[in-house]
Amino acid sequence: MRLKVCLKSKKNRLKIPFNYNHILSAIVYNKIYDLELAQKIHSSQSYKFFTFSNLHIHKFRLLKDGLLSQNGVIDFLISSPDDYLIKSLVEGFLDDLTVNFIGEELLVQKVELLAYPDFEEKVKVKTLSPVIVRIKKEVDGELKTWDLAPSKEQFYTNLENNLISKYKESNKLEETDKKITISSEMRHVKSKRIFIDKRDQKTFHRGYLMDLVLEGDSDLIKFAYDSGLGEKNALGFGMVKII
Repeated sequence: MRLKVCLKSKKNRLKIPFNYNHILSAIVYNKIYDLELAQKIHSSQSYKFFTFSNLHIHKFRLLKDGLLSQNGVIDFLISSPDDYLIKSLVEGFLDDLTVNFIGEELLVQKVELLAYPDFEEKVKVKTLSPVIVRIKKEVDGELKTWDLAPSKEQFYTNLENNLISKYKESNKLEETDKKITISSEMRHVKSKRIFIDKRDQKTFHRGYLMDLVLEGDSDLIKFAYDSGLGEKNALGFGMVKII
């Protein structure tokens, strides 16, 4: 399921830092009405099964240290294969029509459940937030994490394996015969370096905004739409829309 959330500043102007993923992530967790579910997801050391898009900033201009919404209106999408989680978020946003955005109170203008598109066995998708694919490499006897670029074949293999792994865990399956192939014509590829600033995590991630082709089982394609592609989905990476 997919949810669109529209927020507005009381001041009719809103300054937004370039790196805001951790801010939106905190908003999502704080709006899960079922507190036990919120705690369970937050404390999970495995997949968290939700993602969200980049912000759509209405009437913005660029600043040296961020972006300025000149009418104070922003919106973003939240998606999950867990219908109960999305319904709990709807309840949370409607129960308290305010949101804390780095100390500023924003008003919840609109919360809208979006209809599913048609899922065929081959679709083109556009990323709504950067896709991250990482590997471990040994350097001087020490394992280090590397972000893969979409120019590498392993980028797509890892995307496929990660999606199937998430699908199996979400559906409590040991194995599945469902298959998917993910590829790109390397059009509209844009590299994004995102800083995640959380108390327990201060890291940079290199992700990519791009168009992709998904071909395979329609259940896996729907799952990719709901859960996001690649890693760190719950920090706002890997959300896609069907073109």
